[in-house]
Amino acid sequence: MPTPAFWRQWHRWVGAPAALFLAFAAITGVIVAGTEFFGEDEALREANRDLVSAVRTDSPPDAWTGLISQVMAGAAIEAPGAPIDKIAIELKGKEPVITLYLGRPEGGEDKRLIFDARSAKLVRTDDYADKPFINRVHSGEAFGDGGLVFAMVWGIALFALTVSGFALYWRLAGANRAGRTGLKRWFF
Repeated sequence: MPTPAFWRQWHRWVGAPAALFLAFAAITGVIVAGTEFFGEDEALREANRDLVSAVRTDSPPDAWTGLISQVMAGAAIEAPGAPIDKIAIELKGKEPVITLYLGRPEGGEDKRLIFDARSAKLVRTDDYADKPFINRVHSGEAFGDGGLVFAMVWGIALFALTVSGFALYWRLAGANRAGRTGLKRWFF
């Protein structure tokens, strides 16, 4: 069984460099969570949560297919010949929308066209990226495949720190809990 000196050494060696990346992951994680929590999309999800859509599984096809045709015609005027990556249909809420996510002819994301789902009129055009930049930074993806591999490595390092820290604590607790009772036995 490894000695306490072994665990302390590994805990230090892994911990010192991993602390920088753990701080990076923590900071970017807080930004991602804050953006999600306070973002426009979350506010809309919360506002629409208890609403009921007028379109149901037994609704006639013209309840939604006609809108798709009208939206496609509007998109052809706004962005002629653009490839469509995906279509999102949100049928409930104060402002139901149909969103077309457009790609570039050479590949990659381009923009999104947001149409009113009742009138099929273009509401706005936004830039479109599959994932927000801060999410890509947090996961390491913004730095390419090497960034993703590095993120996995620092995740493993965090696990190693947890194991070695627990091993150190357990050894120290065993040595320091003799004669102690209650919480003092575990928190010395």
